[in-house]
This record gives sequence, C-alpha cells and structure tokens, in this order.
Amino acid sequence: MSNAYIHPDAKIGQNVTIEPFAYIAGDVEIGDGSWIGPHATIMDGARIGKNCRIFPGAVISAIPQDLKFEGEHTTAEIGDNTTIRECVTINRGTKDRNKTAVGNNCLLMAYVHIAHDALVGNNVILANTANIAGHVTIEDFVILEGVVAVQQFVRIGAHSFIAGGSLVRKNVPPFVKAAREPLTYAGINAIGLRRRGFEQETITQIEDIYRQIFVHSKNVSRSIEEVEKNFKDSPEKNQIIDFIRESDKGVIRGPLT
Repeated sequence: MSNAYIHPDAKIGQNVTIEPFAYIAGDVEIGDGSWIGPHATIMDGARIGKNCRIFPGAVISAIPQDLKFEGEHTTAEIGDNTTIRECVTINRGTKDRNKTAVGNNCLLMAYVHIAHDALVGNNVILANTANIAGHVTIEDFVILEGVVAVQQFVRIGAHSFIAGGSLVRKNVPPFVKAAREPLTYAGINAIGLRRRGFEQETITQIEDIYRQIFVHSKNVSRSIEEVEKNFKDSPEKNQIIDFIRESDKGVIRGPLT
C-alpha cells in the first residue's frame, strides 16, 4: 500500500491490495479480496464488493454530472466479482434513486461511463466506451457492444444484446438482439440463451412471441393481446408482456420492411 492515499476512515476488508498512487476517500467500503490498481480513484460514497478488480484511471463515486444535485449523501455500489477496466467512470446517485449500482460478476471495459442513478444488474458486459446516461436500468445478463450510447431513463431487458455503435433511445425488451439506426429488433439472443442453459422449447417460444409482436403485426399493443391468448403461459412470456406494458417510453421498433 506504499505511496497510496488511504483515508483513515475508509473500511478496507481482508486481503485487499491497493497499488501505489491509488486514492481512497473516507466514506468508502471495499470488500475482501479486491484489487485496486495504481492511479484508481475511489471517492466518498463508494461501496465495493468482494473480489473486485479496479484498473488504473478508473474513478468510482465522483459526484453526479447533474445540475440538480445538491450535495445529498448518495452512493455508488459495486457488487462482488466485478471487473472495472481502465478509465471507467461511475458517478454516485442523486435524490432520485439515492444510488448508482452495478451488480455481481460484471465486466465494464475501458472508458465505460455510468451516470447517476443508473442501475446495472448481474452478469452484465459493457464493452469499450459504452455510455450509460442517468436513471437507466440495465437488467441481468445484458451485453452492450462497444460505443453504445443509452439515453436517460431507458430500460434494457434481461438477456438482451445490443450491437456496437447503437443509439438506444427506447426500451429494449428482454431476450432480443437489437441493431441498426434507428435501433431495431434483429431477432432473439438465441446464442446467449443457449449458453445460459435455456431449453430449446423455451427459446422457440420466445422467438415465436417476438415474431408475433414485431413481424406479423405493426401494432405492439394488439400483438400483446394475441400473445396472451395464443401462447401457453411461461415465465418468459409473462416477462415479455410485463416489460412491454410497463414501457411508458415505448419499445424499439420491429424490422424495417
């Protein structure tokens, strides 16, 4: 820990490595087994889990880039076993959600930015220079390729995959692939679902549901009614229906014809 600055009030777990020239503020908690690289900056409000790796140049829990922020006590929370690569920035929350959070087993590649009050689930991969605006919700097992930009208040459903360079202005339902400009449904994330142990019958049902919603009809609300009537109940069916019905911002469009 030589040449690192560690405030005496910081709560540091067991077997934590803090490399030279790292900065650790006072209102910080770091879990057992974590590694803090040289020149990483961990500011007030950071709550870092166990066995995390934070690489040089990362800044965790800086105040929000939000003119409405009034200095309220908020946090930036990182789950266990998450890797944060070079120059990632994660701002702490505002009084809206009181925290910014990243879950367990995530990989945030270099130059990712996560703004205030964003909530990122477990097992999420954000590739290089993905930019996540304030109040965004990203559910479990989402993958964003490089240079994806997500507009504020957008929600991205579990197990979805968004192609590199995409601009995400509307909600992205669970289990889908999205690409093109404007962002468009491009099929389901079948490869990802197989890797995570989904049965082929379930994958086929998800595909058929989205074919009904995005391909067979141009009216999403009417398609949801058809899905409710014509598809057998399953957790995935209910997850899709609930997500779309709760999307007051609307969801991405179907394929262009």
